[in-house]
Amino acid sequence: MTQRSDLFDFKASALSDDDSWHRDQADFGADPDGAQLERDERASMRRAPGLSTELEDVSEVEYRQLRLERVVLCGVWTEGTVEDADNSIRELAALAETAGSTVLAGLIQRRTRPDTSTFLGSGKAIELRDIVIAEGADTVICDGELSPGQRRALEDVVKVKVIDRTALILDIFAQHAKSREGKAQVELAQLQYLLPRLRGWGESMSRQAGGQAAGGQGMGSRGPGETKIELDRRRINSRIAKLKREIKAMKITRDTKRHSRKVNGVASVAIAGYTNAGKSSLLNRLTGAGVLVDNQLFATLDPTVRKAETADGRLFTLSDTVGFVRALPTQLVEAFRSTLEEVGDADLLLHVVDGSHPDPESQITSVRAVLADVGGDKIREVIVVNKADCADPEVLDRLRRNESHSIIVSARTGEGLDELRGLIADELPRPDIAVTVLLPYDRGDLVNRLHQEADILTSEHTEHGTRVEAKVNQTLVDELAAYSVQ
Repeated sequence: MTQRSDLFDFKASALSDDDSWHRDQADFGADPDGAQLERDERASMRRAPGLSTELEDVSEVEYRQLRLERVVLCGVWTEGTVEDADNSIRELAALAETAGSTVLAGLIQRRTRPDTSTFLGSGKAIELRDIVIAEGADTVICDGELSPGQRRALEDVVKVKVIDRTALILDIFAQHAKSREGKAQVELAQLQYLLPRLRGWGESMSRQAGGQAAGGQGMGSRGPGETKIELDRRRINSRIAKLKREIKAMKITRDTKRHSRKVNGVASVAIAGYTNAGKSSLLNRLTGAGVLVDNQLFATLDPTVRKAETADGRLFTLSDTVGFVRALPTQLVEAFRSTLEEVGDADLLLHVVDGSHPDPESQITSVRAVLADVGGDKIREVIVVNKADCADPEVLDRLRRNESHSIIVSARTGEGLDELRGLIADELPRPDIAVTVLLPYDRGDLVNRLHQEADILTSEHTEHGTRVEAKVNQTLVDELAAYSVQ
């Protein structure tokens, strides 16, 4: 009894308002959360206002027919300002809506690091369970990547499905993938995410055996055999290996097309940027490509390549790529590596930024971090600040000062697009090998290529053919060698 009383008194002193125990523990370095945060701030959980997307103005029967997954969001705020925390949870809300759910509430807990057991901590997990019950939610989405153990522990407390940010993004990609390559890349990423998270219980843990094993008879029925979960794991590994071979074969086709453009001296421009920054809208404005434009995240997954032409007649290609997002899952970066290499092999990068976003600088940082993995940080970059028509002028001025090589445009109104076309023409590599050739009149094809791919200095029609002085690329030098003159 004495021991139980001492234990109770110890707990009471630890939870009291007296900070002496915490100071003593801090002196010995035993405070698990560190001494950086105030106790009240560490224990707080705040709601992010204005996240609810509950359906309104529909009858009860219509509501039951239209009802989407009802989700509560939760995040751990470990660093940065309160605005950073709000922006993060609002981005998660946009992702959840894109996946097809109704956001009921968003919760943010202030602590130095996520809890290793339940992500939020045991007490806050119970509070989250009460909110889930009060809101009538059927799913919890965590703003971070949960370990398999964290997900199981949190599900055991809240009693509804729990998914993390990575699973949510993978689900959106699965909905939007249309091409064979895109579907294969998404499936590969999903399987790589699923493999360490396989769970088994009941019959899933039973052993496999052949012959008349069910009756306990016959040769071949002895021994431990293979559990069902082990069988699932082996099948997933086999499927992953097959998908990697298929994607590698598709990469060869993509590389062949890209090499063909290089051989023909066609410059390439890649459009990259944060998801929903307006990349596809910009591509449509510059080329009339007619690709899907939608006000949702990851509307574009399959890369689109279109031909364009500068004002002086030089051909180049514009490539629209998949959008990026903060903390893009590593599985997706690896699966979409062959697609992202379109950026790494480009001659010029148009980095599109949403000027109306509350924190466009963080988007720029996130995109550059991913581009560095595929060599995109080594090519010429132009920051294209889009949505100028609805952006704060102070934000535009700040971006213009911070990014010296930038331009302000609006794909919706057309503002700044003529200046952007001129900037692209100035930034594209120009032929730099001087040649003088005399082309027979029956080689009009070469004259035409010179006008398309070279910088013509002088052109004169003589009795023996067309005499041209020009600057060309290496490919044309080899083809024009037979007609070279002094």
